[in-house]
Amino acid sequence: MESQVVYTDLNLPRNSGIERSSPPSRLQIIFIRQNTSIEKTSMDAQENWKEGTERSVLLRCPMHWQQIRDKCLYFIETSKPWNDSLADCYTRESSLLLIQDHEELRLIQNLINKEGILFWIGLNFTLSEKNWKWINGSILNSNILPVSGDVTEDSCVCLSRTQFISDYCTAENRWICQKELKPVKS
Repeated sequence: MESQVVYTDLNLPRNSGIERSSPPSRLQIIFIRQNTSIEKTSMDAQENWKEGTERSVLLRCPMHWQQIRDKCLYFIETSKPWNDSLADCYTRESSLLLIQDHEELRLIQNLINKEGILFWIGLNFTLSEKNWKWINGSILNSNILPVSGDVTEDSCVCLSRTQFISDYCTAENRWICQKELKPVKS
């Protein structure tokens, strides 16, 4: 079987606005091998490389965590108030779930296999700002992700298979923790 090697130039902008003291950025390299006998291009490997002497890394979720997009999710099956759920995720080196958009909401809701079960996420009502606020400090855009139910000073948001709903933060519900994908040396 005869193989042909193809080389290419990589042109990166010199002034990207990143200072020298910042951590190295990732460079994605794709290796392609063309089998001349078959006249078809096949992708051999795609790996993330870090600048310097580090070896290639794969990104994986820890055992029992489920991957959705660039996140690892853990569905907790016991029930506790919102503050206890927040603390539990912290002990797992994670946070309560933050939802970025309607598509991510749909993907996560498809993982909930029973109707009527509620899961805390990282969103609560702040009385001082009179807004829904994510635990990372950003304000919810309720045009994109509308919350149903009553809103009081002690309201937190739960997720079910079909709803994005307000509940008392002192109510006991299950919860979803999230963490970033974990690099694993190959």
